[in-house]
Amino acid sequence: MRGQVLGVDSRSGHGKIAGDDGFRYSFTPEDWAHRGEPAVGMYVDFETEDTRALTIFPVPSAAPAAAPNLVTLRDRPVQPEHDRNRMVAALLAFFLGLFGVHRFYLGRTASGVVMLVLTCTIIGAIVTGIWAFVDFIRYLIMSDREFDERYARN
Repeated sequence: MRGQVLGVDSRSGHGKIAGDDGFRYSFTPEDWAHRGEPAVGMYVDFETEDTRALTIFPVPSAAPAAAPNLVTLRDRPVQPEHDRNRMVAALLAFFLGLFGVHRFYLGRTASGVVMLVLTCTIIGAIVTGIWAFVDFIRYLIMSDREFDERYARN
């Protein structure tokens, strides 16, 4: 059977192959029957036993597929790593938005300072109140994915 290597744990050497039959097969370093190491996206030929891939060889005529979204099993992030939450930002905007606290929470320090300074005047407080309410509504209707892309720490 033939298939494509989906991922390889660089520490243990264990990995997964997506077979051309639509099933996934696991393998260990002992199953790799070729010099070198398996790579993500590599097209391989292998024998099967239940859900195991055995005697795995790379297919020489097939170049490794360019798969930018495939990563090793160990390095695959489940979610972006950050400590910011969309609902917390929305609640901060609603209750403390007049002082720009939600902007500081999201790492937007400059606009947080502007909101804080504007709050010192009556007209500025009205402007920042409207600004904070708009931010509150925006955070509520924004998808989690969009929020993560916009406010994740780099």
